[in-house]
Amino acid sequence: MKIIVPMAGRGSRLRPHTLTIPKPLIPIAGKPIVHRLVQDIAGVLEEPVEEIAFVIGADFGEQVENNLKEIAKELGAKGTIYYQDKPLGTGHAIMCAKESLSGPCVIAYADTLFRADFTLDKDADSVIWVKQVENPQAYGVVSLNDKNEITGLVEKPEEFVSDLAVIGIYYFKDVAVLKNELQEVLDKNLMHGGEYQINDGIKQMQAKGYTFKPGQIEEWMDCGNKAVTVETNGRMLNFLHQENVEMVSSSAKLENSEIVPPCFIGDDVVLKNATIGPNVSIGMGTVIEDSTIADSLIQNFSSVKNANLKNAMIGNYAKFDGNFTEISIGDYSVLD
Repeated sequence: MKIIVPMAGRGSRLRPHTLTIPKPLIPIAGKPIVHRLVQDIAGVLEEPVEEIAFVIGADFGEQVENNLKEIAKELGAKGTIYYQDKPLGTGHAIMCAKESLSGPCVIAYADTLFRADFTLDKDADSVIWVKQVENPQAYGVVSLNDKNEITGLVEKPEEFVSDLAVIGIYYFKDVAVLKNELQEVLDKNLMHGGEYQINDGIKQMQAKGYTFKPGQIEEWMDCGNKAVTVETNGRMLNFLHQENVEMVSSSAKLENSEIVPPCFIGDDVVLKNATIGPNVSIGMGTVIEDSTIADSLIQNFSSVKNANLKNAMIGNYAKFDGNFTEISIGDYSVLD
């Protein structure tokens, strides 16, 4: 089994955090989004993953590439890096990894997380992960026949088609079939809004009689902007807490401080006169003093003092003192 992860965009809606780190590497409950994504997919597949191919921007840098390869290695898979030099859509991104497009494969966009408990129907030619939503007009949705087969894909329908939204994760029994159809899309220059879309390849497969089934999930968590990323962090912390996952590092140092679960506290974190939680992630080496923090995400090697924070997101190597009299704030920074 292979996993293809298109992730070429840095994530402009999460600036300033994504100016130095691509969005898929932002940590959720102490682990990068893309790491959690491929880990959860591997769990659903219940079989070894031999290769994880990441499609990234050429400007992501060597350190990011090494981090991605390490994520693959932790799952016992080969990590392969491909580049998408222009933002030409989902179909184009997938075809940037065409050398890996063979055999059974999952394609997953690296800006979403999910929780699922279902058996993948490997008799189908393809499975498209979907989630029941209250406002289907805001999503791409699938329509089903009486055999529970996907017969249509409609993007943001003005009239009701179904309430099953496509979340951006797909299984193909042989992804080479999709590759051939997407190659035709590129050759014929079939674009929508200046982009090549995976849906055009899927629709061509359907027209040739290939069978598509839905894989319905229980929870779908977005990481599109700061507000939903902080919310997703809290939801993931709650899931892990219910599963009795230990999330407080033994090397964390507490002095007159309280942790209100669920929280992730990384290695060598120092808490002095602080109340942390619920729903807080604090990355390694960060120091929190004289502060109360809830529903927030703080990354590595930062310093927070004299703060009362809620729904906050603080990056790496940042310094925040709630008693500040002088400030130095760069591009895209926000103080609400």
